[in-house]
Amino acid sequence: MKIDPIMNTFIPHPLLGGGIWQTIIGSQFSGRVKITPKKNSHTLPLDVDAKCILFEIEAADKNKPVILLTHGMGGCSESGYIKRIGGKLAAQGYGVFLVNQRGSGPGMGLSSSLWNGGSSQDLEKMVDFVLQRHSYLLVIGFSLSGNILLKYLGEGRSIPSGLIGALAVNPPVDLRVASHIISTHPSCWLFNRYYMRLIGNQARALKKNFPNAMNPGVDLSSIWNFDASYTAPAAGYKDVDDYYDRCSSRHYLKNIETVTAILCSLDDPFVPPEVFENVSMNSNVSLYQPYGGGHMGYISKHLTPHGDRRWMDYALLEWIRGICGRQMV
Repeated sequence: MKIDPIMNTFIPHPLLGGGIWQTIIGSQFSGRVKITPKKNSHTLPLDVDAKCILFEIEAADKNKPVILLTHGMGGCSESGYIKRIGGKLAAQGYGVFLVNQRGSGPGMGLSSSLWNGGSSQDLEKMVDFVLQRHSYLLVIGFSLSGNILLKYLGEGRSIPSGLIGALAVNPPVDLRVASHIISTHPSCWLFNRYYMRLIGNQARALKKNFPNAMNPGVDLSSIWNFDASYTAPAAGYKDVDDYYDRCSSRHYLKNIETVTAILCSLDDPFVPPEVFENVSMNSNVSLYQPYGGGHMGYISKHLTPHGDRRWMDYALLEWIRGICGRQMV
């Protein structure tokens, strides 16, 4: 059910035509944050010895739904794209919640375990927390959190009626494929190194504050080895294959009844378009696959109406506006 033609209008910057360069520039150059709105901090219990930090930007327009932004692997509420998009949403009057997944960002050292690609129970608690305070909610999940969001929606739980829409940006819907590519492909060695450095910071904070917990820092050489040595056993999966099989959201897309969009470029270096082939999707799910953009890069040839080349931000805000126009009348 495609509801937003904007999602297929991306034209890459001519100097950044490939997915690798789009990904590098998109992640390493955060872009301008035009406003830095005041944020309120919430500490949310997730489990025994587990808490996360949510930052709230209060809505200027109380008639609009609030937006929950959930970051990708190694990221947090301070990631450039989260701050940038949060600022643009606030400027348009939306209330925004900026997530720090378990063990991430300001929440490093507050949990005895780290989040993973299957942490949908954590997301469920975040959604419920927000909807206790606000009537309507849209959730946007970036990268690994996009996979979690799709899993959350399609696992069979009761989805609150106040959650009126969801958007997953470049979600690795097949965790095994994405992990193998990042961990082994020569073109991705820099990304593997980058992610493992960020995860290493989280691992050290956990070990310092929870010395008796399982050590996440046993093997930080690659995403695959980290998942095999820590993620799978720490989360109670039989092995890394069991983790990848049970947590890959491609298995849950057919069950999603919430209005949902997936944005994933055809040249994403971690999420090849083949992972969406032969996948059964509910009619409520719309898949948008621009020809370029890399992994959450989307640096555009043309300036957007926001005065920059961050097409991803523009597309997300237009999608939100479209959902509001359809759902809030």
